This record gives sequence, structure tokens and C-alpha cells, in this order.
Amino acid sequence: MTDAGLPTAGMMISIRTRRDVVVVDPDRFLAAARQALRDRSPGLSDAEAAEAITDVYDAVHALLDRDGTLAADAVDGERVGVGGLRPGVRVSGRTDGLSPAGWLHGVVLDDESPLQDYGCFLPEDPFAVPWTWDDDRRQGRSGAADT
Repeated sequence: MTDAGLPTAGMMISIRTRRDVVVVDPDRFLAAARQALRDRSPGLSDAEAAEAITDVYDAVHALLDRDGTLAADAVDGERVGVGGLRPGVRVSGRTDGLSPAGWLHGVVLDDESPLQDYGCFLPEDPFAVPWTWDDDRRQGRSGAADT
């Protein structure tokens, strides 16, 4: 382990996550999202859930609120690359109408600030990876003065 990877008091550790899914059955996708909303709000009727979930954004948020991720049941066995599905192959027949299409995590050390410290005013791109001197050296620049 290099010194840069040793934990220190106050070190910021940020995990960037990417989760891809492909909608293969839009009707099942919306139905699953409406059910997710009803699971969290049992008093809602089918009509109220249909009125509340009208597009992809509504559906994604309803599923995230209930399950924490999309296609949550597929995360453990899902692989990207060697051992995974071939490019372009989709899974059909799932009750949520989604085909799991990848799951990656990236670790970023010493981000500028933890999300908590921004309060109500998040940075323009909270998923951006912070600039490092190594990035500039790889691109042939000598540092910030060259920008």
C-alpha cells in the first residue's frame, strides 16, 4: 500500500457508482414503479399511483426509494466484461421490465468536500472526479497555470 492509500484522520472517501439498466418492457417497468410507490404508501389506489408515476424519472425514483437501486435483485450475480452477458444481449421476462446492464464502483480519495458540507447548494457536477496533478502530467500539461 502506498502512503497515498493509507487512511488518515479527516480523509474524504467518495464512492462513485454507475448502475445501467435497459428498459425492455415499458409497461412492466411502469407497473413495477407504481407498485413500488404503493408499497411505500399503502393507502394509494391504482389510479393515484398511475397519476403519480407518468414518466421514466417518476418510475426510477419510486424504485430507488423502495429498493435503493434498479434491478436490485440482479446486483449480486451481475458481471460486466468477462463472465457477463455478451454486448447487446438483453434479459427479458423480468417483472420490472428492465434488463440489468452493468454495475461499477469507483473510489475517489480527498474530494474537495463531502456532500454533507455543501448543505442545500450542491456543486454543479457532484459526480465529477477531482482534478489531480497526475491528470495534467498524463495530458502533457505542467499544471494549473497551463489551463
